[in-house]
Amino acid sequence: MNYKRIIPDGITSCNLICGALATYMATQGEFHWAFVLILAGAFFDFFDGLSSRLLKASSPIGVELDSLADDITFGLAPSMMLFCFVKPVIGWWAGIALVMAAMSALRLAKFNVDERQHDSFIGLATPANAIFWGGICSLPMEILSNAWLAWTLVGISLISGYLLNAEIPFFSFKAFKREKTLIISFLVGCLILIGFCVIEALAYQKVAFALFSGTACIVWYVALNLLMCFRKKK
Repeated sequence: MNYKRIIPDGITSCNLICGALATYMATQGEFHWAFVLILAGAFFDFFDGLSSRLLKASSPIGVELDSLADDITFGLAPSMMLFCFVKPVIGWWAGIALVMAAMSALRLAKFNVDERQHDSFIGLATPANAIFWGGICSLPMEILSNAWLAWTLVGISLISGYLLNAEIPFFSFKAFKREKTLIISFLVGCLILIGFCVIEALAYQKVAFALFSGTACIVWYVALNLLMCFRKKK
């Protein structure tokens, strides 16, 4: 038995547990805590890969376990958050949001066999998609006073499912040397967006505005990548 694998596999399991708890919190209407648990899962997801590389303990089982954990934390949990968020307004039609969980599973399966994604992504990464929805569902329920907004969010979830599997390149921090200017521009934009959201959260005394900074940063990330893709094609 390779005891070195216990550490990265244990960290991956922590990611899965965070996702399971986030899903439960979503069903209880505790969207803030669900989002915090998704962020904790992202923390563990980063360090399981790092520990695996440092210990040279990568294995096929570890790869599969990582994908299963990611599908729970970054696929099922945000989909359940959106489902529970809009269900009081549009009823069981909110089940359409769960399509995003299936599309997340498909995206992770493709990632495991796609040799093009060693230091970049083809399609939006599932953690980024989960952070986007975590920030939205952490907003006050009052924003859904009109049913059309709930339907709009469900529609956007289908667009998210498309972006997860689209043949669109998205940069990764692993490619910092190659995409240095692009990544620095992204980080500067994120600092501005986070600062603005935190100021609003302090002004209105609503933590939801601070959590929404995650959504704002992912919108900036997607917009930046789409712009670069358009420029390269042109």
